[in-house]
Amino acid sequence: MHDLITLGEVLLRLAVPSPARFESARALDVQIGGAEANVAAACARLGLRTAWISALPDNPWGERVRRELTGHGVDCAYVKILPGTRLGVYFLEYGVPPRPVQVLYDRRDSAFSHLTPEAIDWEPVRRARLVHVSGITPALGRQARMLVERIFDEAPAVSFDINYRSTLWAPAEARAFAEAVLPRARFVFLGRTEAQTVFGLEGGAEDVLSTLASRAPKATIALLQGADGSAVLDGGRVWCPTVQHTVQMVDPIGAGDAYVGGYLWATLGGRTSQEAVNIAATVAALKCSTWGDVALISARDVEDAIAGGPDIRR
Repeated sequence: MHDLITLGEVLLRLAVPSPARFESARALDVQIGGAEANVAAACARLGLRTAWISALPDNPWGERVRRELTGHGVDCAYVKILPGTRLGVYFLEYGVPPRPVQVLYDRRDSAFSHLTPEAIDWEPVRRARLVHVSGITPALGRQARMLVERIFDEAPAVSFDINYRSTLWAPAEARAFAEAVLPRARFVFLGRTEAQTVFGLEGGAEDVLSTLASRAPKATIALLQGADGSAVLDGGRVWCPTVQHTVQMVDPIGAGDAYVGGYLWATLGGRTSQEAVNIAATVAALKCSTWGDVALISARDVEDAIAGGPDIRR
């Protein structure tokens, strides 16, 4: 039995080295990335038994994805290999303030787009302690939406990250889907901007969380606020991190996924609400100090960071 199973698409990540722009790039840094796989990898590296359900092309890029995630400790036995398909791609340009980070997607006709509910072995999903999905997947189209709906039907408990993408669907569509599944969610994660854009929620963190609780009455709800920290509604109380970290920003992509991974690892490991919030914030901070989508961290890294040191590990 797995502690955590995730379902979603992984893309080939081609990043323009900062401070270059798309129009001037002469080289691209090659990584892989996908919200749900990022969560699975973070949790596996921290010690959970995790698996990832998806589809990959039958070519070297598909093999690279499977090999890298397996190397992080993720069980990829339920990934379908589909000949004649391709791996989706996203291009990343790092903005130097005041320029924003820019992302361009090229995922049409990817292997994941051919994955159907009938092709998936749902038994591991039924036996997992928790299954994590995000709002990216249902935004990819009708077939992908059916996969997430089936997750909510089959899994004993579901974690759902709103993960709104404006290039994939409109706020009203995202809200309609979210409101259909939130009543059955065990964990819900979203950012402050998503709360405003998707749900039209303004005001303080406690007010936002209180309103969301009426839509997801069974869920622990985490509101991520970037540099302003986070707030988690759990057990009728709002919890905020009591640890602070000085972060040298190397790569912000994947920080939200790292937070989710840290929180789920802590919660499934029996930590208290306060410990879980502190661990989640710490994993997100550690992720920002490394390059790539995946949080390249260990449980010892988390313990050292929460303890405030050491500056040099010898």
